[in-house]
Amino acid sequence: MPLRPGRCYRHFSGPAYTRKEYIPGVPQPKITKFTMGDHKKDYDFEVRLLTKQIGQIRHNALEAARVIALKQMTSMVGNETDFYLYVTKYPHHVIRENKMMAFAGADRLQDGMRLSFGKPIGTAARITKLGDLIMAIRVKKEHLEFAKKAFKVASSKLPLDTEIVVVPLKEEKTQ
Repeated sequence: MPLRPGRCYRHFSGPAYTRKEYIPGVPQPKITKFTMGDHKKDYDFEVRLLTKQIGQIRHNALEAARVIALKQMTSMVGNETDFYLYVTKYPHHVIRENKMMAFAGADRLQDGMRLSFGKPIGTAARITKLGDLIMAIRVKKEHLEFAKKAFKVASSKLPLDTEIVVVPLKEEKTQ
C-alpha cells in the first residue's frame, strides 16, 4: 500500500506511543546516520534548522532532509571533512494506520470504525516546543552561505515551517 501524504501525520493529539517492547511489528526508522563529517575540527559558525511549528516529522522526511543537506554540502564544499552535520531529533513515536479498502464492494469486507486501533506503519519525531533544533551544520566562515543554502533546500523536505539561524562559535576579535 502506498505511503500517505505527510499532512496526514503532521499534527498529533494524545500521548506519545513509544513503548516498542509492547508493540509488535514496528518498522525500523529510515534514518540511521545522525552525524556526518568531521566533528573534531575547529569551526567558526553553526547553522541551525529550527522549527516554527509544533507537530510531527516522519522518519522518511527526516532522512530526506538529511540526505539532501549532505548532498548539497558535499557538492558545494567539495568533501565531507570540511563541515559537521548532525541531526538532533530521533523518531520515537510509532505511527498507526487503520487501513481501509478502496474498491467496489469493500464495505462488505471491512469493519469500518470497529476495532480501528490500527497497525504500526512507521515512526515520527515529535516537535513539542517552538524553536526546537532539528539539525545543525558546523562550518568555517567561507562555507557559511553554502550551509544556509543546504538548509533552505532541506527545509522543503520537512512538513513543518522552519527557520535558519546562524550562531557564531567564536567571538569576533575587534581591534
